[in-house]
Amino acid sequence: MPPGDLVPEGDETYLKASSPHFSRKRSTIMAEAPKAQPPKAQPKQKKPSIPEFVNQVRSETSKVVWPTREETVRTAIFVFIMMVLLSLFFLGIDSVFNAVVKFLLSLA
Repeated sequence: MPPGDLVPEGDETYLKASSPHFSRKRSTIMAEAPKAQPPKAQPKQKKPSIPEFVNQVRSETSKVVWPTREETVRTAIFVFIMMVLLSLFFLGIDSVFNAVVKFLLSLA
């Protein structure tokens, strides 16, 4: 089967079943994109009043689950350890590149 073909010659059955938009061009089955339709206009929503908005904000913030002190400390320690490890890693990479550049400049 040529690399451009999606299915073997003459075997278009699954393409017909999966997509009504297909055509055979230069012995290659190519899916055609359906025609783009203009976006439908959404009806304008009424803005909530200030007290209603405050009530919605309160109800949403009551759903927030805040981390415990232990989780916060554990996460902070993990971030600090990762910061140190990545700093050492990039220090090593920078040192290697610095040495290579100095060596190449000494040749010139």
